Amino acid sequence: MAVDAGPRDWRTPASMVLVQLFITGMLLLSKVSIGAGMFIFALLAYRSFLGAAFILPFALISERDKWREMGWHATGWIFLNAFIGYAVPMSLLYYGLSDTTPSYAVIFVNMIPLFTFVLSLVFRMEALQIWSIAGLLKIVGVLLSVGGTMLLSLYKGKTLHLWDPIFVNHHKERHVAEVAGNHLRGTIFLVGSSFTFACWYLIQSKVLKVYPYKYWSSMTTCLVGGFQTSLVGILLRRDKNTWKLGWDLNLVTIIYSGALATAGRYSLNSWVVAKRGPTYPPMFNPLSLVFTTLLDSIFIGDEITVGSLLGTTMVIVGIYIFLWAKSKEVRDK
Repeated sequence: MAVDAGPRDWRTPASMVLVQLFITGMLLLSKVSIGAGMFIFALLAYRSFLGAAFILPFALISERDKWREMGWHATGWIFLNAFIGYAVPMSLLYYGLSDTTPSYAVIFVNMIPLFTFVLSLVFRMEALQIWSIAGLLKIVGVLLSVGGTMLLSLYKGKTLHLWDPIFVNHHKERHVAEVAGNHLRGTIFLVGSSFTFACWYLIQSKVLKVYPYKYWSSMTTCLVGGFQTSLVGILLRRDKNTWKLGWDLNLVTIIYSGALATAGRYSLNSWVVAKRGPTYPPMFNPLSLVFTTLLDSIFIGDEITVGSLLGTTMVIVGIYIFLWAKSKEVRDK
């Protein structure tokens, strides 16, 4: 596939940087909204419905009447796709985020390709060529990333007071105690989220085989995911006030998550994949680690420690090595 040349070529890397900023903003806004008491399943439901509304025009323009080809078989797979790819992993991600910090949660978001790789090996969907350079580098990347995550969990080290946060947390001591007490639970939630997302990638490949129309598939997945999270939310909390929206940060979080972190992110990813291929977008994933760690510290005030810097660096290097090896393997094939 031809690659853009000349001055226009800056648009593809710029789009991928923008996508990583969308992810960073979603995590930071969600952390603040959830911390302020927003019901997680209300956030999930509203975000999903809004994402479906933003994707619908793309489906109507690009794929027109392809919705007519969605039979019961495809509908069943899309239902499973929404459950495994949105309702379960996003709820686990948000609950894990509420117990930890955005800079910690984003590490597990970036490790999804590693979980996918391990699952592909388990189900024999991918062969590990251990004696090839790419195979060895993938193993090195996985070990570095896992080691960095363990370092983040087990070692803090000296706190680096680089700047004062913009939004001062007057209950910082209580907040730190709560995060420390729930950190293990949050880590379990985040691991479960990444594992479920990895399962979703395997299911997504099946969905595209039975219904190969990406915009209608994504729109209906968001719609079904909205109904699924709404049902769970209503079963958990029937208080109408839980679902009310006002002109506040919660509304900003929902609009941002639906418009930019869902529809915008998907559209830019699809455009870049068409230009550069499927191995190009993941190469920018570690940027969200850098952005989230810095902005989390600047705006919310979560501390940057020697351990967090060392662990984050190990994870970033490990992910880059893994993704580079994966892209080399794809090119060789």
